[in-house]
Amino acid sequence: MPEMAVGMDGMGLSVSLSPLERLEFDNVALKKLPVDTSEELGPRRVEGACFSRVKPQPLAKPRFVAVSSSALALLGLNAEEVVNDPLGPEYLSGSKVMPGSEPAAHCYCGHQFGSFAGQLGDGAACYLGEVKAPPDQNPELLRENPSGRWEIQVKGAGLTPYSRQADGRKVLRSSIREFLCSEAVFALGVPTTRAGSLVTSDSKVIRDVYYSGNPRQERCSVVLRIAPSFIRFGSFEIFKAADENTGRQGPSYGHDEIRGQLMDYVIETFYPEIQQNYVDRMERNVAFFREVVRRTALLVAQWQCVGFCHGVLNTDNMSILGLTLDYGPYGFMDRFDPDFICNASDNTGRYSYQAQPAVCRWNLARLAEALDPELPPNQAEAVLDEYLPLYNTFYMGNMRRKLGLLRKEEPEDEMLITELLQTMHNTGADFTNTFRCLSQIPCPSGGEEQAEEGVIRMATDLLLEQCASLEELRSANRPNMDPRELAMLLQLGQSNPSLFQMITSRRSLAMQMEKLARLKELLDADEEEVKARHREDWAAWIKSYRKRLAVELEGQSDIQELQEERVKVMETTNPRYVLRNYIAQNAIEAAENGDFTEVQQVLKVLEKPFTHQPGLEQPRWLGPGRTDEQWERDEGGQQGAEPAESSRMCVAYDSRPPAWANEISVT
Repeated sequence: MPEMAVGMDGMGLSVSLSPLERLEFDNVALKKLPVDTSEELGPRRVEGACFSRVKPQPLAKPRFVAVSSSALALLGLNAEEVVNDPLGPEYLSGSKVMPGSEPAAHCYCGHQFGSFAGQLGDGAACYLGEVKAPPDQNPELLRENPSGRWEIQVKGAGLTPYSRQADGRKVLRSSIREFLCSEAVFALGVPTTRAGSLVTSDSKVIRDVYYSGNPRQERCSVVLRIAPSFIRFGSFEIFKAADENTGRQGPSYGHDEIRGQLMDYVIETFYPEIQQNYVDRMERNVAFFREVVRRTALLVAQWQCVGFCHGVLNTDNMSILGLTLDYGPYGFMDRFDPDFICNASDNTGRYSYQAQPAVCRWNLARLAEALDPELPPNQAEAVLDEYLPLYNTFYMGNMRRKLGLLRKEEPEDEMLITELLQTMHNTGADFTNTFRCLSQIPCPSGGEEQAEEGVIRMATDLLLEQCASLEELRSANRPNMDPRELAMLLQLGQSNPSLFQMITSRRSLAMQMEKLARLKELLDADEEEVKARHREDWAAWIKSYRKRLAVELEGQSDIQELQEERVKVMETTNPRYVLRNYIAQNAIEAAENGDFTEVQQVLKVLEKPFTHQPGLEQPRWLGPGRTDEQWERDEGGQQGAEPAESSRMCVAYDSRPPAWANEISVT
């Protein structure tokens, strides 16, 4: 039990509470929105309510894996005090309810992979309440969160009415991924929900890690999530009429008054300036939707510029506040590939890297439909037309900063960026490290031609170090389908288009055919030929880049000052560290072997993603009997079959991924 100091204060006994017991809750969402008070256990349809009361299920011997100091500080908590509180793991896993907390689960619907799924809701997450921000909260944070409260929830706390056929639990590996990535994305400057703590336990659930028919027991684990609100696009879809394709409808269809309540709550609480600036309700609602469109365009532009792929951009995973929400099968790109798919169950590439901007617009259109009649369709469509120009503006602004183009906006910039990405794709260049290298290419100084050739040669050598070998390119371009299967699908597309559509899509088939054609080309090439072609491609792009940098210098009296500013901006825009899958996997394996120090070290590194951190360059954990030179793989996230053991090299966190990273598959 926590220490309790007892004394006389003139009014009776005074008992000092722990910091978690002193949190000041003000659970406004439960006061302003309808709550289902039924205590019926198990999955059920919840009509006419935005929340359901629930009781989190306690864990056996909960204990901390890691905490985020900066995330807990949002609540006015000191991380060291929380870790040292004997009841800390119980409170932050939902095993024990804090004073003032009112556990509940949020009801929402969603379009999943393009189809309306009906009622979904918090199947594993549990709202604990809203904590008042401390009086000394940074004013900038309060501008981002004008409610003055932080909603906290625990993910993995057990059954809710929305758990469907699941058990409401999360396991250690998925919880580590969510915890680390929430904080990594925040440190990159991308809007996101936060993760305050990660707790694991002795409670176990059965999971089939590889979908191979060989399930195993895994530890139940819980992440404390923090955000102004976890309301999402799908929150407004609970009012949807029967879908013409799936026949499903929202559980609160016909309760239009609740839609109005929900809109009023969201706008008044999180968009107070819009509430104050518009007397007319319809004009207010249009302005609200326009701001959601703007925030969403900004968010996806930032994802694209750091190579982040969400993996499951269903409408129920889209935040109404423009935050990155729900970290499932995400991935940061290693080798640049516009068709990068981080979710192994996304067979059609619906949520591939290059599809994200268009998918987010599609989701915004579904939100607009859900807001009707509070938002007239013709006005919503006019606002949606603003999305793509906004996205392009945000994307180009970010990309210019990544390239150090700070003084001017030139028409050829778009082509320069397109050619850079194409060269990265052709050469299999590492996305994160290639951009990081660009700051080492100096601005032209107007020197001799021989000196210019030396700079281009140096820069080319630098970038070639980040490119894939011929064997890596061959491996990356192997189609996921057997050639005979491809041939069969091509025939089916001609003879039976309707059956073809049920099995696959023309886009995914085209992607497979492109891979096959590229593979044939690579099989006919040799290593030296490919290296020479890569050198030529990079030298050509570097010349174009240096020419564009020369335009930056025009009219500038202090070239040295400009160069220093350019390098500073680039090195605070292009991260040195991102949460690559192999880094997360290594931390997971360490934790599953009882060593939490690797999770804690990775968190520390990711909290300063732009800074070299001496002493933290390499993993702490190498596993039983492993050496720095070589290690055997224990397990991964491979779907379909148990991965074979393979040789591993221990590499630094900011290095190109090792070969074994290609075995990891997340779904």
